[in-house]
Amino acid sequence: MASHLDDGDEHIGDAGSGGREVSGSLRVLTVSGSLRARSSNGAVLDAVAALLPPHVHVTRYDALADLPAFNPDLDGEGATPPPAVAHWRAAIADADAVIICSPEYAHGVPGSLKNALDWLVSGPDVPGLPIAVVNATTRAHHAHESLIETLRTMSATVVEAASVRLPLAPSQRTAEAILADPPIAAMLTVGLAALLAAVQARK
Repeated sequence: MASHLDDGDEHIGDAGSGGREVSGSLRVLTVSGSLRARSSNGAVLDAVAALLPPHVHVTRYDALADLPAFNPDLDGEGATPPPAVAHWRAAIADADAVIICSPEYAHGVPGSLKNALDWLVSGPDVPGLPIAVVNATTRAHHAHESLIETLRTMSATVVEAASVRLPLAPSQRTAEAILADPPIAAMLTVGLAALLAAVQARK
């Protein structure tokens, strides 16, 4: 199975960097709701990057922890948003589609991810944007459904066929282990095809 993890992926991890626009390609932004350096959510996103076709440029956003707590006073008319917020919004604006993989904490969406979405509510970039919500377990359905509800309230196009809950085993914490499981790899492949079809339908 071909992978372009090492030659096509980009990580956004500081406010001084940004996404690269690649001519003739689709741009997919992946976001993990976990702040852990190594998590099953990150492994799923690495597997996703390996499964996407070569014409899709994948950017991983890794700076949720840099975003300040949402404060409307910092985001009023004429206000200059904090640099980390401007960076996050630019990453969303540059994406043709977004894939979010998030854990569930206390039956809810992690605060850092919800905070990031709050900074996007008043902006123009989420409405109509194709988004896939992927979950690394079938057991945590509260946050999965809550996240989808939030995104729909923000007028995003949540692609249901691409929003899958994966039955990962505790040992499947690397992209390699996920890709080596044919049923799970097939679930991701089918979902990604649906997401890319939604992107093409929007263009």
